[in-house]
Amino acid sequence: MMNSPQIINWLLEGDVAIQYQVHRDLLDDDRPDLQKRIALEGWGKEFLARQHPDGHWGDRFYQPKWISTHYTLLDLRNLSVDPDNKAIRSSINQVIATSIAEDGGIQLGPSTSHRSDVCVNGMFLNYASYFRIDEHKLLSLVDSLLGELMPDGGFNCRTTRSGAVHSSLHSTISVLEGLASFQRTESTYRQREVTEAKASAEEFILLHQLFKSDHTGKIIHKDFLRLPFPSRWRYDILRALDYFQDSNREWDERMRPAIDVILEKQDRSQKWKLNAGYPGQVHFAMEKAGQPSRWNTLRALRVLRRYEDHI
Repeated sequence: MMNSPQIINWLLEGDVAIQYQVHRDLLDDDRPDLQKRIALEGWGKEFLARQHPDGHWGDRFYQPKWISTHYTLLDLRNLSVDPDNKAIRSSINQVIATSIAEDGGIQLGPSTSHRSDVCVNGMFLNYASYFRIDEHKLLSLVDSLLGELMPDGGFNCRTTRSGAVHSSLHSTISVLEGLASFQRTESTYRQREVTEAKASAEEFILLHQLFKSDHTGKIIHKDFLRLPFPSRWRYDILRALDYFQDSNREWDERMRPAIDVILEKQDRSQKWKLNAGYPGQVHFAMEKAGQPSRWNTLRALRVLRRYEDHI
């Protein structure tokens, strides 16, 4: 029911990155031959073609959005480029060698040597772990992130700037993705604390039923129900559900309201459309806003496949 042959065929007509993830996530058919092609054609090739001779993208590590080194590396990770790609690994290692802040995280620029940003550290740990950067180079990021866990169980990047008393869904999902990616390296570094931080951050999201106030039950922000992609640093319910399915999180009834919203957004052709992205420069548009989206359809289907026994 979830994966009709017509929809699978439509997805397989897309970019090789989509093809690879469809085989991996919907057809249980890992295709390393397709993964190796991601850097050589289509979107992956286009991103890599924009890399400067010094190994970076954009002007600096974090500027400008969304063509900086940071967000391009995140895009390449989301494409599932071969994790042994030498050009990407070299770029990440260069950032680590030149941009570690005093708190162990990643500097956003030359004037931010003292404190880093929790969201960026989470995203950086995500793609650095995925691209198999040496474990010892990432330990200070893990330390920095674990030191930012808030009393309510989540994370908030404002703790390192203007202060915060409540966790943010934006920050929490970015950190969760980073910690999960680090765990997949099978590192034993602070293993218990990483596991506990993930559990508490997941509970923070579930406490809010992915998009509702835990006090009033009202929608926290209408943008949480929109489905742009790439997500950048911003939170939305499909990003959260995709994290849960990717982490093999068991079904929790508090996921149901978000699942219901996703099902309501499926159109008559069994596809999901793309909402407009966030303001900022882009290297190129992978898909058009307002049109059926292979990214959203793929992500929604793998969520529904994971939890179909409960829907």
